[in-house]
Amino acid sequence: MSRPMKKPEAPVAISPKAVGMQTKVLFVCMGNICRSPTAKAVFDSMVKAAGLTELVQADSAGTHAFHVGEAADPRAVSAAQKRGYDLSGHHARKVEMCDFSDYDYILAMDWDNLALLQRTAPRGLQHKLQLLMRFATEYEAATVNDPYHGGPAGFDQALDYIEDACNGLMEVVRRRASMVAAA
Repeated sequence: MSRPMKKPEAPVAISPKAVGMQTKVLFVCMGNICRSPTAKAVFDSMVKAAGLTELVQADSAGTHAFHVGEAADPRAVSAAQKRGYDLSGHHARKVEMCDFSDYDYILAMDWDNLALLQRTAPRGLQHKLQLLMRFATEYEAATVNDPYHGGPAGFDQALDYIEDACNGLMEVVRRRASMVAAA
């Protein structure tokens, strides 16, 4: 007498979050009120549009404590709003030692901030430090200039560069997410 065949069980889906393969990105400028919060807002918008909010997290910080606790610069807020990005919930913070271990990518806006991060990063974690513009595909600039002491055109140019670099960064994040999902 033959036994009834057991119905095969559906494979259990393991979410990438459960595997612990999230991608965490930290954007860094000097005071954390112009460029880095703008980059976070742009990147968050792209992550949401790509449906990767469960896999990708971003934050921003400054290398200096000049503006800790302050909102984003009103000129950065205005430039971002014109393009559909929201900086309203931002409160500036300074880079902390735990950030070096907590984030996969720590992306500086310029050479000075990258150098400060390199001097501060614990040994063995410096590989996480890069310039944001390394991911740019349209603009050849190496850095995102600080618009703080200039007019509205500087904030628009910073946004142009940030959008370009964040698009390139999203390609890296998408590939990483698809590798995790396939694993």
